[in-house]
Amino acid sequence: MIIDPADALPGRETAIRVSGIHAVNGRSMLPPFPQGHEQVVFGLGCFWGAERLFWQLPGVHVTAVGYAGGVTPNPTYEETCTGRTGHAEVVRVVFDPREVDIETLLRTFWEAHDPTQAMRQGNDVGSQYRSAIYAASDDHLSAARRSRDTYQYSLAQAGRGRITTEIAPLEAFYLAEEYHQQYLHKNPGGYCGLKGTGVSCPIG
Repeated sequence: MIIDPADALPGRETAIRVSGIHAVNGRSMLPPFPQGHEQVVFGLGCFWGAERLFWQLPGVHVTAVGYAGGVTPNPTYEETCTGRTGHAEVVRVVFDPREVDIETLLRTFWEAHDPTQAMRQGNDVGSQYRSAIYAASDDHLSAARRSRDTYQYSLAQAGRGRITTEIAPLEAFYLAEEYHQQYLHKNPGGYCGLKGTGVSCPIG
């Protein structure tokens, strides 16, 4: 556990209000999603660049940024940045498995950041920037663990350290505020902290 629930901020019962419309493709970011589609939630540092990475992939139906993996219900961005919610900044990826498989999404995840940095990603420091995969199904959970082990071997061959990525079932996903959704589409010159290790992941 990242934080003792007794020390976590209380949060709120009501969800943060958003339009629910993806600014890039016009699709709904809110469930229900089309039949047969699946979802997975990734944390790989600042969620602005992470979301753009995935909305550009063929087969991805819609993305949304938010908070997951912690304790505080319906946290704000400011609360999450204190480290007292236990949440990571994450992107929810809703995809059509007939067009893109979970292994492709996992490879994209591993190669786009450094999963060995524990509670940081580059210059972004704090538990909210940790590497994480929150799986919505047992199949995805197994695939994530297999991919971690495969990528760990490649990293070790390249002289890199141990993967610290948290891999767990998805318990809750809380949408971030409207201005964070598709941030780099709305602010093309905005900050993107994504930086991979340069080591390819041999899956998918």
